[in-house]
Amino acid sequence: MKFTGTYTALITPFNRGRVDEEAFKNLIKEQVRAGVDGIVPTGTTGESPTLEFNEHIRVIELAVKVAKGKIKVLAGTGANSASEAIELTKAAEGVGADGSLLVAPYYNKPSQEGLFLHFKKIARSTKLPIVLYSIPGRCNISIEIETVKRLVKTCDNIVGIKEAGGDADRVSQLRESLGPKFVILSGDDSLTLPFMAVGAEGVISVASNLIPRKIVRMVELYSTGRPAAALKIHQDYYSMFKDLFIETNPVPVKFALAIMGKCAEEYRLPLCKMTSKNCKQLVKTLKSCELI
Repeated sequence: MKFTGTYTALITPFNRGRVDEEAFKNLIKEQVRAGVDGIVPTGTTGESPTLEFNEHIRVIELAVKVAKGKIKVLAGTGANSASEAIELTKAAEGVGADGSLLVAPYYNKPSQEGLFLHFKKIARSTKLPIVLYSIPGRCNISIEIETVKRLVKTCDNIVGIKEAGGDADRVSQLRESLGPKFVILSGDDSLTLPFMAVGAEGVISVASNLIPRKIVRMVELYSTGRPAAALKIHQDYYSMFKDLFIETNPVPVKFALAIMGKCAEEYRLPLCKMTSKNCKQLVKTLKSCELI
């Protein structure tokens, strides 16, 4: 299975402290109608660090049920403990996820050998295809290219990487080192087109929570040889791409969805509401994009 195109990094809506299942289902139905290639529940944008284990699996299960085979479900099952990540990945496989997104372990800052052993152990515990997730800004460590090469050579089910290091040169190096079958996905909306220009094949998008059809169209246009038209969409929404990270993700995108009437504006500590100044800035941007 190849994970290319547009994948939406879904929020997890809450209401009075619990996962709002109806709001979540409605968000997924909108993604299906918009034609995304897949969804990513329980990732960074889904506030996975604050989900209890049963909630985590329930969210994946709901995503699988609502997607109904129409779009792929790439479940976030990474953790800073290999045993926890294995448990989550096996559970995701059990409820029917199409693949696993495994973030680099955060906080404990392992060596590259530790990263290799961590991902190898998880990969060998499951039949699911695995997409690695390198985001050094959050994890304080990147999955180095030589480590990715070792993993791909050792584990047949490691099929791609979500690249969120902000470096197009690294995308070029990954493509050169891993060959055409290995999937590279942008982890930043504002860098989707630059990354695709040097070898990425799509995006795991935060912005597509808000504008799924536009992100799908932008990726399709670039992939089918119409870069100027893709660039126009990028330029139209660039300010929003940036302002969705005006504070820590997913606080801005959840705020935006709340004022669009699609979920409650509710987070779990330590995440909290944005400052008044940033709220005003994001409202201004959303209005300029004609979303509110």
